[in-house]
Amino acid sequence: MSTFFVTSIDVNVPVRNAYNQWTQFEDFPRFIEGVKQVHRFDDRHLHWKAEVGGKGKEGEMEITEQTPDQRIAWRSHAGAIINEGVVSFQQLSSSRSKVWLQLTYNPEDVVTHVGDAYGMVSSHVHRVLERFKAFIETRGRETGARRDPSMAKLRPGAP
Repeated sequence: MSTFFVTSIDVNVPVRNAYNQWTQFEDFPRFIEGVKQVHRFDDRHLHWKAEVGGKGKEGEMEITEQTPDQRIAWRSHAGAIINEGVVSFQQLSSSRSKVWLQLTYNPEDVVTHVGDAYGMVSSHVHRVLERFKAFIETRGRETGARRDPSMAKLRPGAP
């Protein structure tokens, strides 16, 4: 059975900076606990390695939608705990943004079901956004920008 989480946080950077930082998937280990490495194969495909509950995990992720400064959606394949997700960006002012994170999570065994029941997963998801906020606000700008023209056209159902 899947569980759905939605959480958000306000960050004190322009929406463009927040979006650009989130597209730097290789930087995820710098603000997502447990993620050890992310490798980009191409504009739509990533390989990730993580440690969850003391166990090594790895899998593939596919970007299914990307709209600059607004939204990035993905789904995971082999090895996934998080089945799919969407991160959305909303401009609050010229120097302030809201970041929304939505995840569909599939507890895979008794331990993850218990952790889910005690709110450990939702706490972890919220900490991801808190650490993202600290990371981007401390820097004041993104570490890079992945704004490929091909990705700007990526929509659900696109080839």
